[in-house]
Amino acid sequence: MIESVQTAAAPIPTPDARLHSLDALRGFDMFWLLGGQQIIRALCAGAATGTFAHSLNQQFTHVAWEGFRFYDFIFPLFQFLIGVAIPLAIGKRLAQGRSRAGILRHAFVRLGGMVVIGFFIHGNLQSWNVEQMRLSYSVLQMLGLGYVIGVGCVLFLSLRGQIAATAVFLVGYWALQMFVPVPGHEWGVFQPGGILGDWLHDNSIGLLGKPWASHWGRGFPYLPMWTHGATTMLGAFGAYIVTGQWPRGTRISLSDAQKLRWLLALGAGCLLAGWLWSFHLPIVKNRWTSTYALWCGGLSYLLLAGFWWTIDVKGWRRGLGLWAAIGCNSILAYAMSSLLMGGFGEIARVFLGGLQLHVSEYWHKVILVLAQFGLAWAVLIHLRRHRIFLRL
Repeated sequence: MIESVQTAAAPIPTPDARLHSLDALRGFDMFWLLGGQQIIRALCAGAATGTFAHSLNQQFTHVAWEGFRFYDFIFPLFQFLIGVAIPLAIGKRLAQGRSRAGILRHAFVRLGGMVVIGFFIHGNLQSWNVEQMRLSYSVLQMLGLGYVIGVGCVLFLSLRGQIAATAVFLVGYWALQMFVPVPGHEWGVFQPGGILGDWLHDNSIGLLGKPWASHWGRGFPYLPMWTHGATTMLGAFGAYIVTGQWPRGTRISLSDAQKLRWLLALGAGCLLAGWLWSFHLPIVKNRWTSTYALWCGGLSYLLLAGFWWTIDVKGWRRGLGLWAAIGCNSILAYAMSSLLMGGFGEIARVFLGGLQLHVSEYWHKVILVLAQFGLAWAVLIHLRRHRIFLRL
C-alpha cells in the first residue's frame, strides 16, 4: 500500500538513525533500470563494432549463459541491499516489542505482496487473458524468497549460525547441481537442461503449461532461491559491520576505518573466491550459481564501502537527490520502469515530437528518452519531498 510517513502507524527512524547510503545505493541500482540503461542505449545507438560506445552498449545486455556484464549486476545488488536492510528493520521491530514469530509472518505477507506485484510486471496478469499470463516467475518473487530466507536466518540464528547457513546455501547448491545425476545427461557438467534444478522444473511446473509457463523457465526457483538467500545474507553481514549492531551474543567493536577495511576485504575475498570457484562452477546469472552470488556479493561490498564511507561517514550528500528519491521508493520505481514508461513516453512525444524538424533523428531520440525518464524521476522526487512511499 502507499502511505504517507506522517500518518504511518509505526514510528519512523530519525534521519540520524537512517543509513542514507542505503537509499542512495538502492537508487543508484534502480537508476539503471529507470533511465540509465535507456539513455546509454540511445547515446550509443548505431555505434560500430569495436568502438568504446559499442562495448559500453554491450554492458547493458545480459549474458546468454556463462559470463558477466554490468547489466547482470543490477538484480543481485538489489537482493544484497535487501539483506542490508533486514537487520535494521528487525532491530527496529524488536525494539517496538514485536515477537520474532510475528516478524517472520510479516515477511511472508511481504513475499505474497511481491509475488502479486511481480505477476503484474512479469506475468502479464493485467491482460486478463490466461493465454498471455506467465505466473511461474518474477524478479520480485525471487527477491521475496531471498528476503524470507534472510529474515529467518537473522531472526533465529547466531552470527556463526548465519555464516554457516550462508556457506551451506552456496556449497549445497554447487553439490546438488554438479554431482546429482540427471537422466540423459552427464553429471559434473553445468549446462542447460543437464542440472538438477532444470530437471526439477521440467518435471513439475514445466509440465503445467499456461498460465504457469514462463519464458524464464528453468531459472525458477527450487535451488536458485537458496543462493538468492545467500546473496541476502551477504548484505546482512554488511549491515552488521557498518551499523555495529551485531546478533545476540556477538561483541565486536570497530572504528569507522576498521569497518571500511572489513567491507573492502570482504569484497575482495568474495571476488577472489567466486573467480577461483568459477573454474569448476561457472558464473551464470540465469541459474544464480554460487559463483555468481559471490562475484556479485564482492562487487556489492565494494560499492557499499564507497557509498557508506562517502555519505554516512564523510557526510557528502550533494548531487544524490535523484538516487535518494529512487531508492526511497525502489519498488514503485521498479513497477514504473516495467509498466508506466509507455505513458511517460507518449507525454514526451506530445510535447517534443515536433523537435524532429529542427534536430537530427539521433538527437531527437536522445531528447525523447531524457524527457520520458525525466518525467518519471520528477514523480519520484515529488513523492520523496512529500515523504510518500510505497510500502508492502
